[in-house]
Amino acid sequence: MKTPKIYLDNCCYNRSFDEQRQDLIRLETEAKLIIQTRIRSGIYPLVWSFILDSENDENPMANNKEAISCWCDIADEYCPASHDILSHAKYFLSFGIKHKDALHLACAITHDCEYFITTDKKLLNKSDKVAEIKMINPITFIFEMDGEQ
Repeated sequence: MKTPKIYLDNCCYNRSFDEQRQDLIRLETEAKLIIQTRIRSGIYPLVWSFILDSENDENPMANNKEAISCWCDIADEYCPASHDILSHAKYFLSFGIKHKDALHLACAITHDCEYFITTDKKLLNKSDKVAEIKMINPITFIFEMDGEQ
């Protein structure tokens, strides 16, 4: 099986900094940490983007911001802003997808990612509108990848 190129959105990177009292949040955190371990091991190629930089720069928690920013250096590819990205993002806006989410999707698709990993339930509920990439929760991603082994 070919290893899929992946993109994690800002919600996913921040999941481990969320309150961990709810079982689902803890499970998503564990799944995200497993994914990140596999990225570091070279199992999954990772794409980082200008919109991840931008959102992370807005993070008021300095320690969280620093922990997340290191993933830019770990990523295999970087997606800068471009007219193509903005144009593609506009298309997703027409489905009611929020501006930043649309930019994330456009970056992931432009860099030929197979998976867009997010913990954003509202965004995942619109996954049927986006045929170009598989939008998935980190838990489901782990199940799918481990099921392939």
